Amino acid sequence: MKLKSIDVISIEIPLPKPMAGATYTVPSRCTVITRITTDEGVTSEVFNGDNRVSGLEICRIVHDELWPLIVGDDISQSEMIWQKMFKMTHAQRNYGLWMEAIACIDTAIWDLRGKSLGISVCNLAGGYTDRLKVIATGGYYAKGKSSKDIAEEMQYLQSVGMFGIKFKVGGLSPEEDIERVAAAREGAGPEFAIGCDANRGWGIDEAIRFARLAEPLNVHWFEEPCHWHDDASMMAEVRKSTTIPINAGQSEISSLGVRRLLDAGAVDWINFDMSHGGGPTEWRRAANICGGAGVKMMHHEESQLTCHLLASVPHGLYVDCFPDPNRDPIWDKMWINRPKVEGGYMTVPTGPGFDIQLDQDMVKKYTKN
Repeated sequence: MKLKSIDVISIEIPLPKPMAGATYTVPSRCTVITRITTDEGVTSEVFNGDNRVSGLEICRIVHDELWPLIVGDDISQSEMIWQKMFKMTHAQRNYGLWMEAIACIDTAIWDLRGKSLGISVCNLAGGYTDRLKVIATGGYYAKGKSSKDIAEEMQYLQSVGMFGIKFKVGGLSPEEDIERVAAAREGAGPEFAIGCDANRGWGIDEAIRFARLAEPLNVHWFEEPCHWHDDASMMAEVRKSTTIPINAGQSEISSLGVRRLLDAGAVDWINFDMSHGGGPTEWRRAANICGGAGVKMMHHEESQLTCHLLASVPHGLYVDCFPDPNRDPIWDKMWINRPKVEGGYMTVPTGPGFDIQLDQDMVKKYTKN
């Protein structure tokens, strides 16, 4: 079954109000949809990432630079196809955008491979389990947001079936942020999983101070605690100073970047993002490295893909999503066959490929030209 034609679409959906983490603000929900059709008429339907700046450039790289290299190739040769695309990165300056573009095509090829065999990507990749715990990304900063508001947010997330939350910290002092986390714990109760995500917002001293304040609150993990410029060595120091597992990897763009974190002794868990880092093919390389090192796997966002990949390995932890419709209208409305979420778990879709169906009216409405 050979690659015949491609359609790649940049999507941008403005949010009702911007969402703020420690080091960024989110004004819109963006993604790239990739449809590849084979010579036998099988078509992929996948979407990757949330690049709020460069969606159109990713589409250009996919369509103009990568697709001419691989059109006519057989989908069964996914490793060969991936390597042909990856060689193009050596002559580029913005490696990250090229890895995102490769991810779009690689994800579509995995979708096609599953569809051609009539099995899910989860089963194609190993099929370890049929459901995973699901967490929300939330706890965003907002002017005037009170402890009561935070507690109510936790209760809302429990009402829609979440097992836990990735809670935003790192934008204030450790002492101010720990008050916010304490409000979340009080609102959520003792069983709800709360992880704290600093988005590289602190230095070593602040991160260690926060971690020690957070330990009595049963924080399940501490994500990207330290600034980008020396994150591996700084996280290693934080890790030595706390009992809370350190989680990172979403800012890496290759499996070798993941290995860098492991070699530095910087992490307990990895949340490498396949849409940042070359797609399922490269994610599985990272998963193999982590499995051999006894390191658990999470993933940055992308529940439409990660429910398959994390469920395919024995060391997969939580699926990450945005259940708040004000943060993710794709989760809320565009992904029309989103799997069931109940009692803290998401069921892995059983249809062929990634089994993604999209609202085509919304796709047309929010296509960015």
